[in-house]
Amino acid sequence: MSQWLVLAIGMAAACAVVLTIVLLNHRRIGEDDDPSETPDVIEYMTMMFGVIYAIVLGLAIAGVWEARGAAQDDVRHEAQALHEVSERVQVYPAAVRQRIRADVDAYVTYVVHKEWPVMLDRAELRPQGGALLEKVRRDVTDFTPRTNLESQAYQPVVDQVAVADDARNARGQNAGPTMPGVVWFGLIVGALVSIGMIFTLQIRRSPRELLLAGLYSSLIAFLLFLIWDLDAPFGHAPSDATSAFLALFPGVS
Repeated sequence: MSQWLVLAIGMAAACAVVLTIVLLNHRRIGEDDDPSETPDVIEYMTMMFGVIYAIVLGLAIAGVWEARGAAQDDVRHEAQALHEVSERVQVYPAAVRQRIRADVDAYVTYVVHKEWPVMLDRAELRPQGGALLEKVRRDVTDFTPRTNLESQAYQPVVDQVAVADDARNARGQNAGPTMPGVVWFGLIVGALVSIGMIFTLQIRRSPRELLLAGLYSSLIAFLLFLIWDLDAPFGHAPSDATSAFLALFPGVS
């Protein structure tokens, strides 16, 4: 199911539930009820709770956004380091150069097509990916430079393999959701309380009040969906974050 469809259903459902409660509550209220009698303290508490919940939502969005940015940087560093390895071995003998490039392509192909779906599903890396990267490392470190040009390229290539390995380890550590369960509990309970408190203001069935109630509940649903979507540092589908690999290694697409 498309994420846009899930978002639309969630926002529509939240709006429908709130409006239904408003209409049912309006039937229960007597004709002599005066909405202007709402105590000032209730209005103050509703306003303060809304402000506090807005701050919590802002902090949650900032946290998951920062975590996703860091995860995307790790992917770019890994892809760029492997690309540098493939380019810098241009000065190596043809047989060595072809073997290193073939092993780099094999690793990238495995990561994009096989390891990435598992990482998104289980929040872990597969040992086969580490073995393929280790093979690249052996190819690089086992080579003995014979010319001055090969010697100059040797250490930078080794360093780039180390950068790719470090970025891979960071990718594995950031594979899972970043929001603790207790934070999600607080966000959901806060949303229910925040929406529920609008009924303490004795909202009526006028088109303006119904519109504002529906928009408010839909906004809360959208913000929670946004946090859920950003809580996956590498997205919810392989195509969300593998673009860095595909851009530098178009042959694996």
